[in-house]
Formats: sequence, C-alpha cells, structure tokens
Amino acid sequence: MSIFKGSGVAMITPFNDDLTVDYDGLRDLVDYHVEHGTDAIIACGTTGEAATLTVEEHLKAIAVIAEHANGRIPVIAGTGSNDTVSAIELSQEAEKSGVDGLLVVTPYYNKATQNGLIQHYTKIAESVSLPIIMYNVPSRTGTNIEPATAVTLAKNVENIVAIKEASGNISQVATLAALADGCIDIYSGNDDQITPLLSLGGIGVISVTANIIPEDTHNVVMKYLEGDIAESQRLQLKAIDLCHALFSEVNPIPVKYASKLVKMSNGKPQSNGKVRLPMTEMEPAHAAVLEKAMREYGIQF
Repeated sequence: MSIFKGSGVAMITPFNDDLTVDYDGLRDLVDYHVEHGTDAIIACGTTGEAATLTVEEHLKAIAVIAEHANGRIPVIAGTGSNDTVSAIELSQEAEKSGVDGLLVVTPYYNKATQNGLIQHYTKIAESVSLPIIMYNVPSRTGTNIEPATAVTLAKNVENIVAIKEASGNISQVATLAALADGCIDIYSGNDDQITPLLSLGGIGVISVTANIIPEDTHNVVMKYLEGDIAESQRLQLKAIDLCHALFSEVNPIPVKYASKLVKMSNGKPQSNGKVRLPMTEMEPAHAAVLEKAMREYGIQF
C-alpha cells in the first residue's frame, strides 16, 4: 500500500529572528496544510533545511510535526545522510516519533557506486520497520540511482517502497517505470514535471511549490488520477512561471522568501523568511521576479 497519493509538501522549517527553530511555527504549518488539501508532509528534507539543523533540532522538529499532525495527515521524515551509520541513527529515532515513513536521500559528497547504494539503502531499511522513499537528486548529491538499482532494491527489500525522482530526466523515469512494472511507487521531485511523470505511472509529487499553492498542487495530481488529464495539464502549465521563479536561486531561498508573503488562516505569515548560512537572503532582482509570478498566478499578499 502506498504511503500517500497526491501532493506531499516538502515543508519549510521556520526560524525565529535569532535563527532558532520556530517549533510553534511548525505546528501552524501542519494545520495550514491539513486545511488546504495537502496529502502528506515531508519534514526536514532539503526544503526543510535539514543540512543546517543540529541533530537535536532535526529530531525535535520531526517529533513536533508528527505529534501535532496526530494522524490527520501522513508525516514522512527526512533522515538521509552521506554516512550510513548516521542515516540509520536518524531513521531509528524518527521511527520512535511516530512518523509514517522516511525519505532517504542518496549519499552526497563521498557519493557511492550503484553497489554501494544497494548496500546503503538495504542497511537503513533493515534497521527500521517504516516504509522508505529513496530520494534521487543527482544535481545536489552527485549520485544518481540508476533505474535497475532502484528496481533491485524495491524487489529485494520489503520496506523500500518508493522513489522521489528529481533527476529531471523523464527518459530515466520512463526506463524506471518500464523495469519496475509497478513494484515501486514513483513521486515527482520536480514541480514542473508532475503531469509528465504521472503519465508514466507516477502517483504523486513531493513538492516545494506546495508550500505556496497547496490546493492546486494537490489538484494537479488528483485530477490526473481521476481521469481529468486536461485539467491536470492546465494547472501544471499555469504554475510553470511560479515553479521557475521558486527555483531562480538555490532551494529553499526563494520558497522561504515567498513564505513570508503568504498568510495562514491565523493571519500570520508562514515564516519570517529567514534562512541559515550558507543560504542567504534572496537577491532583489530575483525577489521581484518571484513576487511578479505570485501576483500573476493570483496569490494575494
């Protein structure tokens, strides 16, 4: 059974003015996404700035999100590392928090061979009982999960159930889908390729853009799965300029900027927009383009 179908938000981690984690803000964001049709929350992934969280902050954020979600929406914890032992420790601790699944990125910097990836993911999966989504984002990690490797893992490791495909290579996704023949769930990791990936058998997206337009991101997926392909396509194309603006600088700089413009039902902005170094404030020219794209989309702020 799939962990979720639809739109999983790669949720931001809000900070206070002193750059400590805003845990109350995390709770507000959980409520916002429950209210606005998001189908799953991905906690402490790339967009959640896991790379600059301490281990203590990382695990506390996951626990706060899982506790506040309280079964209202699936919570998937980002627990990847370039070190297998560290990824195992994070995964085991996240499991204790009551999350519904894990998102595990490929090893970065020291990278791995395809055989190394098989051993890495197998060791992590054997250490927990939770379902695991592999995260393939070679532009950030320098490592690509080849289709045959993903299928080998899915067929031989019971709780490796899905992959977030952010290679941007639709041909690779097609090869993966053909080899897999349904043995692995495929999620888009690129917000400008949701509908194309669904046409190859995907079941959803793990989305940055869903932070800003949660209902429409949900509908891009669900309209397609319900058979209304034209509406899915319309929504996908409507969001293209916004998607591009949200990636005009390194993620999550733009989405953090956008988050301070979007109000939640309690009247508060999603965050104050602050990021931790080496992330920096958005360049004014890019910020102007993002604001323009948001207004043209129909987002009021």
